Amino acid sequence: MYKDRYESHDMASTGEIYLRHLTVEEAFPRLDKSLSDAYEAGFSQVRIIHGKGGTGAIRQLVYQVLKKHPLVKSFRAGEYGEGGAGVTVVVLSDK
Repeated sequence: MYKDRYESHDMASTGEIYLRHLTVEEAFPRLDKSLSDAYEAGFSQVRIIHGKGGTGAIRQLVYQVLKKHPLVKSFRAGEYGEGGAGVTVVVLSDK
């Protein structure tokens, strides 16, 4: 049910990467591909929606990937009105 929603979600038009309800194994390749797609589409910033609950494994994965990803200039937790701890805001490198 959830996976169908993510497969049909068009990140290129929204600048949002949905990782909620995925396993770490499912989220990792989707995150990497979506960051590359966002960069190629010309986005300067994207929002990664990973959720707040559970063990925090997806958020931890996101932070680990973003720290090392060559297309990421900076990132921060979402603020009030942006999704708070359930969202990470990413600034992509300049082209």
